[in-house]
Amino acid sequence: MSAPDGSPVGAERSIGQLFASATADMSALVHDEIALAKAQLKQDVKRGATSGGAFTAAGVLLLFSLPMLNFALAYGIRTWSDWNLALCFLLSFAANVLIAVVLALIGITFAKKAKKGRGPQKVAASVKETAGVLQKAKPHPRPALPEDRVPQAIEAVARSSS
Repeated sequence: MSAPDGSPVGAERSIGQLFASATADMSALVHDEIALAKAQLKQDVKRGATSGGAFTAAGVLLLFSLPMLNFALAYGIRTWSDWNLALCFLLSFAANVLIAVVLALIGITFAKKAKKGRGPQKVAASVKETAGVLQKAKPHPRPALPEDRVPQAIEAVARSSS
């Protein structure tokens, strides 16, 4: 079994190895947080686009369908009820406005969801918090080795490498 950097488990790693491992972990953390920010931003843009699409659909419906729908609906109401033709046109217009209001409410709902999405701000705050914690971090004090042990460690390393 070995550690992520390839050294055997239980073996003491040098400061250089520890620093390289910490640097790699920090780099991976930053890359992951950037990926998270991109994903959250993509979701917010998608909600905004849905909102804009609903508003556009409401406007297009109201603009292009009014003449055709008003005439068809008004004459249909007139045939069905024998009411005054002007009242029939007002009722068909009211139906078109009702549909446009429903589409606008859908657009407002998605606009609020897109506005509430604070994904990139959350990630930026998390990055700042992580950086603050790492700046305040102090290395743990290591117990001093006895003087007689240092040469033995050097000899053991020298023997194992030859």
